[in-house]
Amino acid sequence: MFQTDLLRNKRILITGGGTGLGKATAQRFLELGAEVYICGRREEVLTATTQELSKRTGGKIHPRRCDVRDAAAVEEMIGAIWADGPLDVLMNNAAGNFLARTEELSLGAFQSVLGIVLMGTLHTTLACGRRWLQAGHHAVVLNVTTTYTETGSAYVVPSAISKAGVQALTRSLAVEWGNREIRMNAIAPGPIPTEGAFSRLLPRPELEQLAKQKNPLGRFGTVEEFANLAAFLVSDGSGYINGEVVTMDGGEWLQGAGEFTELGRQLTEKEWQMMKPKKPAPPK
Repeated sequence: MFQTDLLRNKRILITGGGTGLGKATAQRFLELGAEVYICGRREEVLTATTQELSKRTGGKIHPRRCDVRDAAAVEEMIGAIWADGPLDVLMNNAAGNFLARTEELSLGAFQSVLGIVLMGTLHTTLACGRRWLQAGHHAVVLNVTTTYTETGSAYVVPSAISKAGVQALTRSLAVEWGNREIRMNAIAPGPIPTEGAFSRLLPRPELEQLAKQKNPLGRFGTVEEFANLAAFLVSDGSGYINGEVVTMDGGEWLQGAGEFTELGRQLTEKEWQMMKPKKPAPPK
């Protein structure tokens, strides 16, 4: 689909790059010639992903342990990366989400998701952006939002709030920084099965079938489809796309907004109790 050197000489950081969409995108970027940095909170996951993708692609990939909720830790990580040269692309992918009845959520649950998704995106974007602007370096930021940023969605309120903020940040900085050759775009994916996260949001197999029935294409998206779209949006070939949020959901959003609303109504009381979020760990 792409030339194999599409991203040659591009240095890219992917937050939350050790698993799921981040890992799949890291692999695609490596296959297309990029040098990739991945960061996350679990060092063992980052190490395993680095070894796997390095062996699979033969590309240059570097792990960086970092909690994006911690602004000082982000600044330290970005400074260490910049010591070897500036980044060309930042992909803000780190996220947290859970299916929960809003009245049962603690303030800490809200703060955890807001900290990772909204503040984490802000921390990395500013740490890179200030350096890019000072040096006059052309760059691209790709954020991962969701299809319910404008409509909202029941049972995932912390995520909806956070992702809506990321979407506003994307469009605002696209205007503010665009004349200095820093592009800002986002992908709003619909349901894409990934290890761990997807099973927590859909605890029963029949709920997966319900979700598929809501989709005009009758299926979920794939990590490969997501990674291909990401590769296009960070490449020079999309140089006139700025401030855009690309919906990738098979038409689900058009058919009925609020992805988790109907799913949440199908859960039993026992399942709600099983899915209660654990107390979040503070940033280190």
